[in-house]
Amino acid sequence: MMAMRSKLVAGNWKMHGGMVQNQALLSAIVMGTAALRKADFAVCAPYPYLSQTQTLLRDTPIRWGAQNVSQYDKGAYTGEVSAAMLVDFGCRYVIAGHSERRALYGEDSHTVALKFKAAQAAGLIPILCVGETLDQREAAITEQVVAEQLDAIIESAGINALVQSVLAYEPVWAIGTGKTATPGQAQDVHAFIRDRVAAHNPEVAAGLKILYGGSVKASNAEELFAMPDIDGGLIGGASLVADEFIAICRAANN
Repeated sequence: MMAMRSKLVAGNWKMHGGMVQNQALLSAIVMGTAALRKADFAVCAPYPYLSQTQTLLRDTPIRWGAQNVSQYDKGAYTGEVSAAMLVDFGCRYVIAGHSERRALYGEDSHTVALKFKAAQAAGLIPILCVGETLDQREAAITEQVVAEQLDAIIESAGINALVQSVLAYEPVWAIGTGKTATPGQAQDVHAFIRDRVAAHNPEVAAGLKILYGGSVKASNAEELFAMPDIDGGLIGGASLVADEFIAICRAANN
C-alpha cells in the first residue's frame, strides 16, 4: 500500500514575493526539478501573482495553488476570492485552515470545513492543515486538538472527501520558529491521523497524502520524509529560497 502514495512538496510563500523575485525563483525551481520524476511539486502563491505563476509554470510538471479561499461562491464579500476564481488561474491546490488563518483571522474548524467543501466543489484539491500550539503540546492534548480539526471535515464533507484532498500536519510551535518536531514526533502524529481516518475507511487512509509542515529545511527533509507516514512537506520559509526548495524536492524524489 505504501507504493500508492507519491510524495508531494508544496511551497507556501505566505505574504512574500514580487514580480521580479517570483520570476527568478520559479525559473530556478523549474530548472532545478526538471529531472525529478518520482514526486509531485507545487507552489502556493499570493493571489495577485497567480496569473504570473500560471504563465511561468503552465508547461511544466509543477502545479500551483492559493493560500486561502472564500467559503462563498460569489456575492457581497469585499476582499474575498472564490474557488471559481482560483480555477480561472489554473490552480490545482488551495491551502485550507493554515494555523495562521486560524490564529490571526479567527477561522474555526467549522469555517475551515466550509472552505474545504467550496474548494472541492470547484474541482480544487484542498491542502487541509491541522496542528497544535506549544501550550497544547505541553498540556499533552495534541491528539485531541488534531482530532477535532480533522473530525470537523469528516463530519461535514464525509470520509470520501479526503480522497480528493491532502492533509498537512503543522505543529504551530514549529512554524517559522526554527524548531522542528523530531522525525519521531512528527511520525507519531501522522500515524495518529492515518489511524483515525482508517477507523472510517482503511482504503482512504492508505491513499491519503499527509505532509509535514514545520520548519522543513534541506538539512532535515530527508530524515523527515523517510518516516512511513510522512508523504512530503508543506514548506514555508525554505520555499522562498530556490536552492533550499530544490534540495527538499530532491529529498522527496529519492
